[in-house]
Amino acid sequence: MKLAVLGVGLIGGSIGLAARDRDLAEVTGWVRNPDRAEECLKVGAVDHMAATVEEACADADVIVCCASVGHLIEMGRKALEAAPEGCVVTDVGSTKQELVEALGNDRRFIGGHPLAGAETAGVMNARADLYEGARWYLTPTSDSEGMLLDRLQKLVKGLGAKPVAIDAVEHDRAMAVVSHLPHVFANQLAAQGRPGTERLGALAPSLRDGTRVAGSNPAIWGEIFATNHEAVVAAIDESIAGLERAREVIGSADPGRIEQWQAAVGEDRAALSATETAGEATHELRVLVPNQPGVLAELALALGRAGVNITDMSLDPAPDMSSGAISLWVAGEGEAEKAEECIAGLGHSVSQVVTGS
Repeated sequence: MKLAVLGVGLIGGSIGLAARDRDLAEVTGWVRNPDRAEECLKVGAVDHMAATVEEACADADVIVCCASVGHLIEMGRKALEAAPEGCVVTDVGSTKQELVEALGNDRRFIGGHPLAGAETAGVMNARADLYEGARWYLTPTSDSEGMLLDRLQKLVKGLGAKPVAIDAVEHDRAMAVVSHLPHVFANQLAAQGRPGTERLGALAPSLRDGTRVAGSNPAIWGEIFATNHEAVVAAIDESIAGLERAREVIGSADPGRIEQWQAAVGEDRAALSATETAGEATHELRVLVPNQPGVLAELALALGRAGVNITDMSLDPAPDMSSGAISLWVAGEGEAEKAEECIAGLGHSVSQVVTGS
């Protein structure tokens, strides 16, 4: 496989390192600043550096666009223009709806977002194990080419990550709550810690923890909030409603009522921390599908909406390419039954086999 990484920093460099260390691909990199090309070669993030986007993409099987979210549409368009017909183009941005709306009508583009990072930036801090065990969201559309989605999922899994298909709008709504809203709260808490409270703040670990990400990289977060403003504003509105309820409960000065509220929130926190049961048997589902655009994406997205965690996926087209079999692996009997019901509801023939534990 030939992999092109456009933007070889921490994220792109770690992709290149992992791909090379695991013998997944020959990696060609490109950076806006040619002075950084030597660094990319020095750390082993790439096999070759290209002088232009066109050169990097010329014979690629997979192209990964690594840039801040505000520059991804431009980079993605250039990549698609330069990409061969059978190449899949993806990205690593943390917001997806705006990007997918701009590029998703091209069947070769499938948005991506690995939930991985580090405190330090730059290719010199890249790590081959950065994606080990990390969730990696993919946002295919009804126009996505099944074979290309299959190739991208295999690459993501090969890098050590766990690919999860999700609708772009759903992705942004979820990220608004789990990632972007905490930054909003941190900013507000930092602003609310007015002058004169420094001594108190020095004794308050909760305030220190709550404001840890306040004011993070203004340029990057400016782009994130701008590209996901609708979902973030909706999350803020929901939080305002929740704070108003909290104000009413605390304002009642009723210890019993406040205790009940606190206990209920504690249960919500426990639910957030709940982990999946380990060691459950892995079940293979074999799905027979016609060779039509968007079938694989439809399956992956439907299972994602149903809350089914796919541990692996493989596409096996028939010799005449008129149909194919999709193998899906899910952990747990309950997950397998849920997946089987979901797939059958889409009108596909599905059979289940327990493959191991």
